[in-house]
Amino acid sequence: MPDTPDPRCRPQPPHKGLPAEPYDIEAVREDFPILSRLVHERPGRLGKPLVYLDNAASAQKPRAVIDAMTRCMKLEYSNVHRGVHYLSQQTTDAYEAVRDKVQKLINAASREEIIFTHNATEAFNLVASSWGRKTLGPGDEIILSVLEHHANIVPWQLIQAEKGFAIKVIPCDDRGILDLDAYAALLGPRTKLVSVTHGSNVLGTITPVGEIIRLAHAHGVPVMIDGSQAVTHMAVDVQALDADFYVFTGHKLYGPTGIGVLYGRKKILAAMPPYQGGGDMIASVSFNGTTFREPPYRFEAGTPPIIEGIGLGAAIDYVKTLGLANICAHERTLLEYASVRLAAIEGVRLIGTAPGKAAIISFVIEGIHPHDIGMLADQMGVALRVGRHCAEPLMERFGLEATCRASFGLYNTIAEAEALVDAVLAVKEFFR
Repeated sequence: MPDTPDPRCRPQPPHKGLPAEPYDIEAVREDFPILSRLVHERPGRLGKPLVYLDNAASAQKPRAVIDAMTRCMKLEYSNVHRGVHYLSQQTTDAYEAVRDKVQKLINAASREEIIFTHNATEAFNLVASSWGRKTLGPGDEIILSVLEHHANIVPWQLIQAEKGFAIKVIPCDDRGILDLDAYAALLGPRTKLVSVTHGSNVLGTITPVGEIIRLAHAHGVPVMIDGSQAVTHMAVDVQALDADFYVFTGHKLYGPTGIGVLYGRKKILAAMPPYQGGGDMIASVSFNGTTFREPPYRFEAGTPPIIEGIGLGAAIDYVKTLGLANICAHERTLLEYASVRLAAIEGVRLIGTAPGKAAIISFVIEGIHPHDIGMLADQMGVALRVGRHCAEPLMERFGLEATCRASFGLYNTIAEAEALVDAVLAVKEFFR
């Protein structure tokens, strides 16, 4: 369980019993229509209230996002960047305004450093295929960490098979904390890139990306950061971090699927070749050759995810209205409460106990398969994630086939954390 103050969160006043909420949680929950539904309803059986604890996989959507996307489809939709008519110009302005919102969200120096992708996975593939194919070769090395999601492993392996470079891996300890001494030892003259997560989707570990970047830059090595599990829980400043690339996905940030973000330092993007070819990324085309637009449009071939982009903009507005510090404080209360309660149950083992972690709890129950836990919990209305969480090397590091994962979001409550505990106790009783 985290046991040190988290500077990312607003300090909470002294209290008796449970902490005061940093915002009106019931009002927040009313913003999410799906949270009022029952699950497993059928004739002769009342349904169970939905307790949604799978936010690290994909978060639910507030009414503001749903309404913004619906309004665009009903009243404002047209293709962007290409039309001279009113609707095209209106939709283009709305879509491009989202680029400005993303720039401000992560404090990029320029809107031209914000590239829209379909998800974080595509962002990794873009950098691997464009920057990696141009830069990497035999004898070179890149550094990943054992905490990585497959999206930050497989794209590099695909390019590795073609270019012949080596992949080195930063280990972690039994708490899920990266070994920075081992990392420093991996850095050397052959290192061409470091690409690591800001927050583990399995353990919740928040990695020391500032120090990781500082050490890499001392060797002249650029750094790419996977922020998919960070931007939802904390403020991110890519200039303060001095990151060269930073990626995240919209659907974990209470926005829609089909939209992601790649931030890239302007100078680096300018030297990268196109990732895909087609409309909107070209300056001119002839059968004798093609010239390409400047970033970010060079990397946005074809019709973009227009409606999804509008939804992402609404999600950013919503999160900023609540305040990331307030969200962090709320989630930390849930994390601490649930961690203490689960750890006190005989046979339950928490996987990943790094101080200052995000609101993600992976756990196993001795003698009970995680899939059985997840299915029985689901019958009680508690939605958990079970499996390898697209992080098989990390599962292997901990000697596990799978875990259960409960991940909290801005709308979850202490009562729902208690429902998780009750579900675990019921599962244990079932298998007794």
